Amino acid sequence: MSKLAFSKKDNYTRCMNSAIYSLAMREHSRLELFNKLKVKDFAEGVDLNKLLDELIENNYLNEERFAECFVRSRVNRGQGRLKITNELQRKGISQSLIQQAIDKNEIDWYEVATEQIEKKYGETTPVDYKEKTKRMRFLSSRGFDTYIIRDLVGA
Repeated sequence: MSKLAFSKKDNYTRCMNSAIYSLAMREHSRLELFNKLKVKDFAEGVDLNKLLDELIENNYLNEERFAECFVRSRVNRGQGRLKITNELQRKGISQSLIQQAIDKNEIDWYEVATEQIEKKYGETTPVDYKEKTKRMRFLSSRGFDTYIIRDLVGA
């Protein structure tokens, strides 16, 4: 066996081990894992798409599972639908999978926004325009829909 052939096989194994290790730490999207692997020194000459397909076949890599876990963790952090959707799109998740993950988690966005506003400002209602806009910016930066923000702040 030539040194080059052995080296490619060894690099493929190292890439596979690195991918499995990353997936053992947390779920990843296909794009995330691809980007993580392609910067590794040992990924040179390895067909990463083939490797990722193999991980999907063996159910190590599952974008549906990733999206569900991601949505759950971000909701627990108090983030809104718009921010979560945007982040998942940047991670290469399709719009249909995003919507499926959000629907599966059965989230009451109004309740999540209420918890965040009460956590930050207490149960007081804003009296002046400056305070209302401050709260609106806060909820908007968290990624909540405009209709929820207006309803909560009373604008």
